[in-house]
Amino acid sequence: MLQGLNEDLALPLLLRRPAIKEGARIRDSLRGRRVLVTGAGGSIGSELCLQIAMSSPAALVLVDHSELNLHEISTTLDGSQLSFSRMAALADVRDIIAMQSLFRQVMPEIVFHAAALKHVPLLENDHNLIEAVRTNVGGTKAVADLCCAAGADMVLISTDKAVNPSSGMGLTKRVAEIYVQALASRHSSVRLAQVRFGNVLGSSGSVVPLFRRQIAQGGPVTVTHAEMTRYLMTIKEAVTLTLEAADLNHHADGYGSYVLDMGRPVKIIDLARQLIEQSGLRPEIDIAIEIIGVRPGEKLVEELVYNWETVEVTPVAAVLRLISCFDPGRVAPEIDLLLGMAELRDTTGVKKGLTRIVPEYQGEVIF
Repeated sequence: MLQGLNEDLALPLLLRRPAIKEGARIRDSLRGRRVLVTGAGGSIGSELCLQIAMSSPAALVLVDHSELNLHEISTTLDGSQLSFSRMAALADVRDIIAMQSLFRQVMPEIVFHAAALKHVPLLENDHNLIEAVRTNVGGTKAVADLCCAAGADMVLISTDKAVNPSSGMGLTKRVAEIYVQALASRHSSVRLAQVRFGNVLGSSGSVVPLFRRQIAQGGPVTVTHAEMTRYLMTIKEAVTLTLEAADLNHHADGYGSYVLDMGRPVKIIDLARQLIEQSGLRPEIDIAIEIIGVRPGEKLVEELVYNWETVEVTPVAAVLRLISCFDPGRVAPEIDLLLGMAELRDTTGVKKGLTRIVPEYQGEVIF
């Protein structure tokens, strides 16, 4: 049995709900198919690869631009006793020529697009915002277009930060959602889907590894705001439910939009206290908790759905279907203009383009 690269934590206490168990439905939907995962070496991508590998695909193609991350997940799979064709491909999803060549070579039947720039404060400066547009929007467009040309299904990994975004990361992921929805309206024969979920415990850059390092160092544990809350899920849970969502019947046009039910949001300061206590220490006595202020792009409270999205239950208890009355065709033509501004490194043009496409933007730093 393969073990995840990111060890899941003992989570019912942290999440304040029962852990979601891996379902069996994903096995038949992936068995015997050629599967490609972008961002395969990342926190979500690597767990996708591990769970897909257990489903006996005909082939699994791992795509990542990080040689180190790709080596780690590839080595993990090579050490398993599972027998299927696999390939580790160094590629940047923004490199259209490289991705075209790869698609021609491996002919994927289903693609899980997890490649993204995701660290909110890091993407708030002008240079990195342009990089976020090139990766999160341009990379998604390149992969989605290739899926439609090849007749391959696609699942976009999205985020709750795309809802009424307050950050460059959230803005770019919302534009990616809009592009996929617009593309689906023109390619009804291809199954295109997106899955939106919140913060993933144990992922690269998440608060739990940070808090644990700070506790090991004797503190203080740094919390940005006493009232900050987040929807939380483990890596295994998020990936399990993403694979379950990919197996659901989408709308008649082949498009499906889903959000994962992560229970009630958790106060980050409560999470910090629990981790201190799990270490056998006392909050504020053995380990101090320091409030350091909200960082650029961060919200106090995240949202999962827009007010124009209706939530419906699905056969999978923790996967909810989103029915949207949003018309992506209204703003989709702006996306090519946005990408053009990004290639020109036109910061002002990029910022204006983003907020024309996503007028719900709630941040203050971008301008």
